[in-house]
Amino acid sequence: MSTDKNKQPGATAKLDTLGGTHSFPIMEGTVGPSVIDISKLYAQTGQFTYDPGFTSTASCESKITYIDGDEGVLLYRGYPIDQLAEQSNFLEVAYLLLNGELPAKGKFEEFEHAITHHTMIHEQLRHLFSGFRRDAHPMAVMCGVVGALSAFYHDSTDINDPYQRMVASRRLIAKMPTIAAMAYKYSVGQPFVYPRNDLDYTANFLHMCFAVPAGEYKVSPTLARAMDRIFILHADHEQNASTSTVRLASSSGANPFACIAAGIACLWGPAHGGANEAALNMLREIGTVDRIPEYVKKAKSKDDPFRLMGFGHRVSKNYDPRARVMQQTCHEVLAELGIKDDPLLDVAIELERIALSDEYFIEKKLYPNIDFYSGITLKAMGFPTTMFTALFALARTVGWVAQWMEMIDDPAQRIGRPRQLYTGYTHRDYVPAAKR
Repeated sequence: MSTDKNKQPGATAKLDTLGGTHSFPIMEGTVGPSVIDISKLYAQTGQFTYDPGFTSTASCESKITYIDGDEGVLLYRGYPIDQLAEQSNFLEVAYLLLNGELPAKGKFEEFEHAITHHTMIHEQLRHLFSGFRRDAHPMAVMCGVVGALSAFYHDSTDINDPYQRMVASRRLIAKMPTIAAMAYKYSVGQPFVYPRNDLDYTANFLHMCFAVPAGEYKVSPTLARAMDRIFILHADHEQNASTSTVRLASSSGANPFACIAAGIACLWGPAHGGANEAALNMLREIGTVDRIPEYVKKAKSKDDPFRLMGFGHRVSKNYDPRARVMQQTCHEVLAELGIKDDPLLDVAIELERIALSDEYFIEKKLYPNIDFYSGITLKAMGFPTTMFTALFALARTVGWVAQWMEMIDDPAQRIGRPRQLYTGYTHRDYVPAAKR
């Protein structure tokens, strides 16, 4: 979409400021609210807007993901997320996000082959893991290792070369499961398991995580399918904090590996990628079903700082479509593993029932979100809570890469430079130490 095509002929928004009245063009996307183009606001008025968190500001133009939180809509390149999760697979979704269209058979086979045969990491890079403390958080390890990729793959760091950008994007998508699995193995003190080309993307990841040299590990098709859905559901989510971080880093011309490492660092925050870990910790704090009324009361109290984690969403004000798919996937995994008498699961099921029937939660639109169900699912599959955000980073790498590539091709993009409302001291003269 070009900017000119998006402008409504003659449609403007008028702004009355201290310096007079100014007009700014109104732009339309293919769907969603219109936007006011204020790119020339400072030039015309000498003033900026004040928008903490940029929640009312479009920082870019994008064709990748669309969210309507009020209606519970999430589209990848126009395709509903539930259709992709039910009918597609993660690598096909990755191709879609990167290229804009679902692949023809031949193109998908080439893409799948390229990803499969790039899963190995440089052997010297493997030794980097031993430099971390044995109890290092997997996200700390991933930040360091992914950032270090630029020191090993010099032939794919030139962002002005379309071929090198393509190679870098495939390397990141291919190697992230290997890096994440190695971070997990390192955290539990087990030997690394190398990738296998005879397994698909998700089954290969589970094998690298849970296989040991002492015995054979057979990947459950149900668990592999569940993991694949989790990856699809987390692949992209518009201009969230980590995606915006990747775009901001890349706006300076930084290499792709550094940009993705920046995204991983941002994702680590408990208000973003760490939300599913926080949700599971909350279930542990509640402990048993009989204590739920006490915590629901705390959640409803304006004077109590306690919050129910895993409910509601910054953007989604309806039942998140990802949560619907994740709910089904969660129950499939629990059935496959025969988990019935799990106190955390009992607490989760009762909380879910309350949230979907209690007027307070319905009125506040505090529906169970994807983090609520994914935390339970990943715990059941055998992942420790410290790995939850690492798995999120693995999946979101595809979205980050797609957004990074789109940004580089966008002629309207400039280096990110938010402005500020300065409230500090004005001019002060320096006073020598002896006179202070």
